[in-house]
Amino acid sequence: MKANRFALLWLMVATLVVGHNAWLWFVQRVVPDSDILALLPVQERDPVLQQSFQHMVDSAQQRVVVLVGAADWDKAKQAADAYSKAIAAQPGVLATTALNDKTQEDWLQLFRKHRSVLLTAQQEQLLREQDAKAWGDIALGGLYNAFGGPKVGNWQEDPFGLFAGWVQERAQETPVRPRDGYLFVGDDKMQYVLLPFELKVPAFSITAQDKVLPLLERAAAAARAAVPQADLIPAGVILHAAAASAQAQREMHTIGAGSLLGIVLLTWLVFRTVRPIVLVLLSITVGILGAFSVSWLIFGQVHLMTLVFGASLIGVAQDYGIDFLCNRLGADPALDSRALLRRLRPALVLTLLAAVIGYAGLAFTPFPGLRAMAVFSALGLVFAWLTVMAWFPLFVRGGVLRQGPVVAPYVGLLAHWPRWPFARATATPTGRLLVALALSLAGAALAVGMARLGANDDIRLLQNSPKALVDSQLRLGKLLDAATPAQYFLVRGASEEEVLQREEALKQGLDPLVAAGVIGGYQAMSNWVPSHKTQAARRALLQGKLFSDAGPLAAVAEQVGEGKDWVAATRQKAAEGAETLMLQDFLAAPSSEPWRHLWLGQHGTQFASIVALRGMQYSGLPRLRAAADGMAGVQWVDKVGEISAVLGRYRVMMAWVVGAAYALVFLLLLPRYWGGAWRILAPTLLASTGALSLFGWFGMPLQLFHVLALMLLLGVGVDYGVFMAERASRGPVAPWLAVGMSAANAILGFGLLGLSGTPALRAFGLTMLVGTALVWLLVPCFVKNEE
Repeated sequence: MKANRFALLWLMVATLVVGHNAWLWFVQRVVPDSDILALLPVQERDPVLQQSFQHMVDSAQQRVVVLVGAADWDKAKQAADAYSKAIAAQPGVLATTALNDKTQEDWLQLFRKHRSVLLTAQQEQLLREQDAKAWGDIALGGLYNAFGGPKVGNWQEDPFGLFAGWVQERAQETPVRPRDGYLFVGDDKMQYVLLPFELKVPAFSITAQDKVLPLLERAAAAARAAVPQADLIPAGVILHAAAASAQAQREMHTIGAGSLLGIVLLTWLVFRTVRPIVLVLLSITVGILGAFSVSWLIFGQVHLMTLVFGASLIGVAQDYGIDFLCNRLGADPALDSRALLRRLRPALVLTLLAAVIGYAGLAFTPFPGLRAMAVFSALGLVFAWLTVMAWFPLFVRGGVLRQGPVVAPYVGLLAHWPRWPFARATATPTGRLLVALALSLAGAALAVGMARLGANDDIRLLQNSPKALVDSQLRLGKLLDAATPAQYFLVRGASEEEVLQREEALKQGLDPLVAAGVIGGYQAMSNWVPSHKTQAARRALLQGKLFSDAGPLAAVAEQVGEGKDWVAATRQKAAEGAETLMLQDFLAAPSSEPWRHLWLGQHGTQFASIVALRGMQYSGLPRLRAAADGMAGVQWVDKVGEISAVLGRYRVMMAWVVGAAYALVFLLLLPRYWGGAWRILAPTLLASTGALSLFGWFGMPLQLFHVLALMLLLGVGVDYGVFMAERASRGPVAPWLAVGMSAANAILGFGLLGLSGTPALRAFGLTMLVGTALVWLLVPCFVKNEE
């Protein structure tokens, strides 16, 4: 009766789980998180640094940029018009800003009022070095020479061309130029119209992937229909998110379907009846649905990578049901299934604990996505285990299962397996010599492979975007001379003024690197809003050098036939443009929109900003890093290098955790197996070493995900060791058959994971594939002879 009540209770739990999943998927239409940043470590020590990186990412996340080009400018405009028309046909998805004369005038309006404090570094140097006559000649040249350079406003507002020169330098921060009402950029072969769009839906939402991508495809088709030779270069976070989502969904279906098909086929070949297949699939289904449901309640979201990883859970969750079924097959038909389960329960509890310990290793990582994987996997195993405990004895009674055609040949293999300490082989001197030689060669091969094993902790191994997307991103970045969001300088200070002053000091150190070609340039808030100290110095410099009574203005007036009133009026206009430019005024102006992400604002008692780099050469990273040395409040940020270093540290830490897990599992096994506990662990330890050595021989560098797989391999390997250690009480057939079925399904599941397009998952899958196969080969070698 107690067993029936437990089965009924578990039926209620399973019904709730199924109902909750149905509500999530079909009513709420939940969307698994596909943002790869969710897998990255959280910067806990420095929240300002973490926010600066998030700020850089967020500034690009909602943007989609498309270059529409052709060899002929008119054709490029024609294709761009067709593209824009197709986008406008579906409002509410992508927003764009029209470019016209008013837009450009609004952009300049703020700066006109402060033109006398906006100078380039070169202009400031010339003001200090050149005499009044030279500046008089510059003013006359601007008045009479139509080709004297760009002009912004009338000559009297800017007689020395200083404001025009500053505007020209700011325009050089990007190669994009207004042309015929369009944004233009080009190279020596093509001329492109730049179409910037703003997503009105979150980049990682299902709405974005359902609406935005088809819309972009229709717009591209419209552009090519208008101009068949049009060249389109799209770029945006949403494109990479959609590619990652599609790849993960394909892999999830492939891994899940492949594992299920393998389980169905093997179960049929072993038991020759449908009932075990249905029960094993039932335990797996309840396990995965329960894991998803509880994980969603805990985290409020489940990452798509977690589901891909969870699909491989099928290869482990079926162990408990298969162990029961194999023992039911080999047991006396008269033995009650509940009694059989009571006999098996102590060992099944140990296998569950060992597997959960293996998955729990993921929880030691700094990655939210990986911690979710740990919870998802452990929950899946617990739900599958409880399903076996509750329902299997009710539906599988003695005499139901029949031995399939593969059982006898497979079980017969065990009699021919060598067993430690190889008593038969070492019965003669020659045998002892051969065994010693074989062990020596195996040990040498392991040692050489381990010595050849290197490490690669590059964060870019977390994702592998399609080559076409990467190529488009590189082409667009080169044409636009875009700043990288992963490497930049973080500048901090006690006030806005201090931050701007420190930016200016940093820029003086970066100018030689620009001249040397290490970087193409830099983007900084102080390019647009100089510090108050700098503005005051420039105001005084202009007043003393150009607008004083002894300055060149009076001489210019005399040469152009103007009197004192003209000089006074010109000085007045200059004074009107000498107001101090405030940072908040710039941030509120339309002209600041492309640069607002550079200002982080106030965090506690600190203010912070970002100095972004254009055209960076990665070979110059050491010089860039050194540029911040000794500068108060200035920090070089290399997010790729930083996270890669974190991966490296956690790889080492997780290696120690794996070692600790072995010790913990050994202590867990001691009470039941005592002197035989080492025989359960030895196959897994040797298999882990063998897998790593094999990677060394093939030149595959070690990374965190190999080590995480070793943690899981411990749980899987202990299952097999425990099954074989129970031969004395279960008979010779059931344990070895359970190990074979479990290993075959695990190899299939993780082998498919090893085909993943994501290098991190592939590393995990390959480690489990090789390790599981080696454990299966080694487990019989350490079985204690009972005869």
